[in-house]
This record gives sequence, structure tokens and C-alpha cells, in this order.
Amino acid sequence: MNVLATFAAIMAIIGIVQTLAGWYVVWRFVRRAPRPAAPQPPITVLKPLHGDEPLLDRALSSLCTQDYPAFQIVFGVQDPQDPVIAVVERLRAAFPDRDIALVVDPTQHGPNRKIGNLINMLPAAKYDVLAIADSDLHMPPDYLSDLATTLATPGCGLATVLYTGLPASRRMPGLLGATQITHGFLPGALLARAMGRQDCLGATMCLRRDTLVRIGGFLPLVDHLADDNVLGHLVRALGLDVLLARSVVATTVPETDLGALFKHELRWARTIRALVPGAFALSVLQYPIFWAAVAAIAAPNASWAAILFAAAWLARALAATGIDRALADRMETLAFPAPVGLLPLRELLSIGIVLASHAGKKVDWRGHTMHAAGYNVSPPTSHPS
Repeated sequence: MNVLATFAAIMAIIGIVQTLAGWYVVWRFVRRAPRPAAPQPPITVLKPLHGDEPLLDRALSSLCTQDYPAFQIVFGVQDPQDPVIAVVERLRAAFPDRDIALVVDPTQHGPNRKIGNLINMLPAAKYDVLAIADSDLHMPPDYLSDLATTLATPGCGLATVLYTGLPASRRMPGLLGATQITHGFLPGALLARAMGRQDCLGATMCLRRDTLVRIGGFLPLVDHLADDNVLGHLVRALGLDVLLARSVVATTVPETDLGALFKHELRWARTIRALVPGAFALSVLQYPIFWAAVAAIAAPNASWAAILFAAAWLARALAATGIDRALADRMETLAFPAPVGLLPLRELLSIGIVLASHAGKKVDWRGHTMHAAGYNVSPPTSHPS
């Protein structure tokens, strides 16, 4: 074997092991015992909106049909001409008994427009438990109940949830984007947890109002692209935990062309690279099919290389379908089956995004340019009693 083939083979074997470990931690997460029953205080759900999106009516309706005794929904929009306002009005008509507020306020507080929107929305929140949820989340009926139970755990300062990808169409870009989230990001997040990390996953961030006050409100987040990471950092600086709820939600993958998907995932990649460059560099280990293909190209006449490529693809396929089966009961109608035949292309695209992430720091976020950067946020030195 030549040096390149040997190196690639080692990387592929490491990737296979990591793939199977990811499958195991998902299986273990799904089967963990539920937390003890806890009080269910009223919750205000803050939903910043921007534009009408694919499957948006379906996603927002899943919040309105929550099996929870008392909750308020606050939608926030910054552009008075935003077509999403019509979606909110349709929702109000469809669910007249739901407590739904709409805040339309163009005030900008900094470069992160989502956080600026939340700052504008916060005065409309009635309750002291606040759940910040992305607009495109599809939620099971027990989502709010699980958040409340998790937040009631002693020492918990913030509850967050895992999420899968739900393609808005059956076109290839949507399938590629969804499988990256469900079969790449999700097991990776659980592996990070198994190694002691307590990442805040920005699709849902649930905390008490007094915790938000102690960290200075939303204002410390407004200059940062990775607001979820900063929020988790500040909560942990208070000596509180960031815990995962048992619910698993789905996020819409709206892309219908590869260019849009590449741009979206490049934003994620550059953000992660800026925050945790070491972990980002090691992320290339999670693509065993790619490395096995490199080994096969470097050693074209070696039967072992062909066997390794088949083994890598098989391991990824088994893990992906195993994750689907593990999540099926938890996800109900939100489950999305792995496109096993597209896994080699998915890994090639991921490697391309990793390489492209080193070419700059600019990212496109909803039509606005921001820069991915690390941060050094000092925890508050004094807190209101």
C-alpha cells in the first residue's frame, strides 16, 4: 500500500467506528427513561419570523396543537410588508382559541436580526418560562410538556432539543440537506454530549425569564452570528446546566437547488469553524465513504480497497436506517427515511463545504452578509436577586 492509500484507509476505518457509535448513542437516547413528572407552568413561545417559507403553515400549526395546559405564542416580524403576516392571520383564524400575539417592529439592535426581533418581541411575553423556537420547526404534541419537564430538573438553566431534517420536496437537494441533519448532525450532537459537552442547539432554547435577566437579556447576543452558542455559554457561566429534552423535532429543509443548499451549509460550516476550529477540523473523520473512495483511487488494483469502500457505504446505510427506526416512534409523521443511494454524494458535498469554509468568513443569512467569528463573552459579574 502507498502512503495516501494507507492514510485514507485509516481515516475510513475511524469514520466507520464513529458512524456506528453515532447510531448507538441515538438508540440509547431514544430508550432512556423519561424524567419524573413535573409542574407545567404557563409558557410563552417566542417565534421570530421572516418571510413565507415552504411548509410554514404546517410547522406553525404543530405549535398551535400542543397538548399543554396554558401557553402563549408571540410571533415577531420586522418588515411591515412581510408576507408572513398573512400566514399568522390565517393561523389566528384557524385556531381562534389560541393566545397568539403578533409584534411588528422594524427596530434593529445589531447585526443579528433574529436577536433584534426577539428584543422587540420580549415585552409582549406574558409568562416567565420562555421558549425560543425557530419558525420552521415541526413539533410533536408533547414538545412543550417535555421542555417544561426538562427545565424543572434541578440545576437546569436551559432546555434544548435535537432536531432532524424534513425536506420540503423530494428533489435531490432537499434529500441531501435532510440526511445531513438527521444522520450527520443529530448523532454528532449526541456524541458530543457523551463526551461531556452541553451545546445549546438553536432550534429551541427554553429558559426562565429570571435566567435571561441574569445574563443581561438578549442584548449580549445581538452582535453574534452563533447566538445559540453564546446563550448556552452565558447560562453555563451561571453554574447552570444546558439539558436535552426527550422530544425530537423536525426542521424544514427548503432548498430545491444545490447552490442554495451549498450556501446554507457553508454558513453553518464557517460558523462552527470560527467557534471550535479543532472540533471542526476533526469533523472530516465522519465521512468514511469519501475516505474509502480516496483509498480505492490511490490503490486501484487492491481488492481490499474495494471491500473497504463497500464496508463504509454499508456501515453508513445501516446506521442511517437504524437511526430512522430508532426515531420512528418519537417522530411519528415527521420521520424522513435516509436516501441510502445518495450517501456517497452527500459525503462528497460535505467535504467540498469543509474546504470552501477555509476560503473566507463571510456568510449569507437571509439576504444579509455577516462574518463568522469566535467570541469572548464575559459572564455577568453581578446578578439581580
